[in-house]
Amino acid sequence: MHIGLARRGYSATGGAEAYLKRFARALLAGGHTCTLFTSAEWPDWPGDRIERLPGRSPLEFADALQTARQRVPCDSLFSLERVWTCDAYRAGDGVHRAWLARRDAVEPFWKRWSRGLNPKHRQLLTLEARLFSPEGAGKIITNCRMVRDEIVRAYGYPAERISVVYNGLPAAPAVEPGLREQTRARLGLGAADFAVLFAGSGWERKGLRTAIDGIAQVRAAANPVLLVAGRGNPRRYRGGGGRVRFLGPVREMAACYAAADLFVLPTLYDPFSNACLEALAAGLPVVTTAANGFSEILRPGETGEVLAEPSDAAGLARAVEAWSDPVRRAAARPRLLELARGFTIEANVRETLAVLGW
Repeated sequence: MHIGLARRGYSATGGAEAYLKRFARALLAGGHTCTLFTSAEWPDWPGDRIERLPGRSPLEFADALQTARQRVPCDSLFSLERVWTCDAYRAGDGVHRAWLARRDAVEPFWKRWSRGLNPKHRQLLTLEARLFSPEGAGKIITNCRMVRDEIVRAYGYPAERISVVYNGLPAAPAVEPGLREQTRARLGLGAADFAVLFAGSGWERKGLRTAIDGIAQVRAAANPVLLVAGRGNPRRYRGGGGRVRFLGPVREMAACYAAADLFVLPTLYDPFSNACLEALAAGLPVVTTAANGFSEILRPGETGEVLAEPSDAAGLARAVEAWSDPVRRAAARPRLLELARGFTIEANVRETLAVLGW
């Protein structure tokens, strides 16, 4: 078959970009050919052909894709981007309407008003309404049950045409001997310091305010230090009682995971956080929220904790205290690693191909 794959934009560190390349290689190994429909930023492609389309806005890209499909006919179009129509859509970005509703519930009126004037939001909602109609996407793959249920509830898309395929990770290289000790020494962490890691950009959505407020409430006996990895403005996130250290953008996250004892992500909305999965694969218990699709694979009390509300700083403090016991963390580590082994990129691609019938 000749498969078309669609994704607007490019980031060298983006999960969707890495996923598409692996997926293309799997298609080629299966004897298929594939064309990537994308915007001008994409530098290279392992498939047979790349079609660069105008993509300054979501609507411009969707319109250009409609025209390009007539010029480059495919047996099937699999999109990772909100477009007008496709044979299959992977909803890795979640449901924009649901995300806006969550923001509206916690933000002041003036922010909601200004967001309503942003044409990007209007375009995404327009495309989403079409894509999640019965005539839009032939079938949908979500990376969690939460997003599946949001699509059905918000747009009435037939539930039987939605399949859940959780994210997966590539095999990680072996951790260098001494990496934990070296990294902790570089960060100025003592042997008794309890290192709690927060990682990600988009700090407002990821819940950094809750993480800082929560870490400030943890009992002194736990001796917590919150390490914040990612791009953002630290001046907007003061507090934490001197327990917060901003690391800035980190290229090699393996060192941070090795140095940490616990991972927290009290996110307001995340279809499925790969950072949480990476932490799990590094043997770290994870504290996150029910608004993160990743929470569906956690076993509260055994591999981490799930907060019902993203703003629950007191609940986060209790969860951090519960996992401050090194004996408990050591006992949980085999369970954490075993759970993570079930979520590989190979399994994800295999399940996706089975759903698509390729």
